[in-house]
Amino acid sequence: MPPPFEATDTTTKGIRGSWMESVATQAAPADEKSGGFVRALGLFDSTMVVAGSMIGSGIFIVSADIARQVGSSGWLLVAWIVTGLLTVAAALSYGELAGMMPKAGGQYVYLRETYSPLWGFLYGWSFFLVIQSGTIAAVGVAFARFLGVMAPWIAPDNYIVKPVDLSTGYALSLSTQQLVGIAVIVFLTALNTRGIQLGKWIQNAFTSAKTLSLIALIALGLVLGSNAEAIRANFTDAWTPRGVDPIRPDFAFAATTAATAGAFGLVVALCVAQVGSLFSSDAWNNITFTAGEVKNPRRDIPLSLAMGTGLVTLLYVLANVAYLVTLPIDKIQHAPQDRVATAVLEVIFGPAGATIMAVAIVISSFGCNNGLILAGARVTYAMAQDGLFFKSTGKLNARHVPAVALGLQCVWSCLLVLPRTRTVDATGAATYGNLYSNLLDYVVFAVLIFYVLTIAGIFVLRRKRPDAERPYRAFGYPIVPALYIVAASLIMVVLLVYKTQTTWPGLLIVLTGIPVYLVWHRRRNERLA
Repeated sequence: MPPPFEATDTTTKGIRGSWMESVATQAAPADEKSGGFVRALGLFDSTMVVAGSMIGSGIFIVSADIARQVGSSGWLLVAWIVTGLLTVAAALSYGELAGMMPKAGGQYVYLRETYSPLWGFLYGWSFFLVIQSGTIAAVGVAFARFLGVMAPWIAPDNYIVKPVDLSTGYALSLSTQQLVGIAVIVFLTALNTRGIQLGKWIQNAFTSAKTLSLIALIALGLVLGSNAEAIRANFTDAWTPRGVDPIRPDFAFAATTAATAGAFGLVVALCVAQVGSLFSSDAWNNITFTAGEVKNPRRDIPLSLAMGTGLVTLLYVLANVAYLVTLPIDKIQHAPQDRVATAVLEVIFGPAGATIMAVAIVISSFGCNNGLILAGARVTYAMAQDGLFFKSTGKLNARHVPAVALGLQCVWSCLLVLPRTRTVDATGAATYGNLYSNLLDYVVFAVLIFYVLTIAGIFVLRRKRPDAERPYRAFGYPIVPALYIVAASLIMVVLLVYKTQTTWPGLLIVLTGIPVYLVWHRRRNERLA
């Protein structure tokens, strides 16, 4: 990999410091002949990485929780539209950074170059510990959960190792569901060590299949599922919340509220609802991590970000319209196990709908995890190239992929599958869930922190490097990026107050990276001395 912003790059224009000079001495080549990455991803492939990494199981499930929080069809659609606008706005802003810095590692590189190596490391550290690995674990569990519809022995309470209580709220176990989740992570990791061509083929095939499945769900809901009862229940009064869950703060100074409690309660409900919808729309930035393998990164990464996020946003909004014309809002709120899409297909096909939907979600989550696994290891690779992660993760195997980084990501993601939530009822009996919803909160909060910092970096770099080459400029600058920063910051504040128990660990994980960075930074300097 060539040093970021080396002197021959038009984006540097005199930007050289001790960090850049020292990194240049240990940089590896970036072409296939010299043992570096293979540039195998075209525009279609890159768009498939964006869309495929976004579409998992969330769109089929989380609308139930969002509906319980916002309480009406109109506000359910608004929640998804807000998510879509935030996602597309962020993607269009990232396009400018991707065009300026088409290097493996993507967002890690943007933060490093905008602020300092510390900020890049804090992102990479959080990315490895929870953002990417936590998402891979959650999607792996979702894969197993829906595979269990067709194979009932795959169940959360069919234990190989019974729960071992760690505290009143958490335990460790190994069920057949967890084992299958781990198995699919290991399997996809092994495939991706075989080279980018195989990973690309899997991604293209499964993203195409699940996109067509989502389109089919939308068409079936709008054409065959649409009924007068649901339309009347949902759209006669689309803006009055009903049947909502109260939103209780974790801070004593804040009051319990709900979407029915006026404008303030509605804003809080919409912000809390973004946890599910943003998680379902996340990972669109994964294509930036693979910039070293994109044929024309300055052109194709910005275009794929815009095309991929735009396509998925449209499909997500239409999917919710299909839900609303098929099911009254109360049936969306109380769909069995939150499987809203399954409930829609059961209206159309009867009991067979559950199996049809399970097959679609298994395909969707499989393809989603392939994209996450393929792209995620490129961040730790880039960190290792800078001397800020395990040295072995900064090497490519004979097939030009970071196999050790893939393996380490696999091990940690599998470990994150093992923890369980633990609740005790009035009789003292313990019930064990999974960390899916907790991982949503951990991931979304940590992700928003770095999205805000990265998009703010556009303003910083416009000032610090006005003459840098920018093949693409952020759409609507400065208004669109500024609106994103304000909206995302508001969501983070609300989550800190109302979801403190699950969001403060995300902040803590980010902060734990500071002492780790200092250790690695010192060791790196000692090696270069």
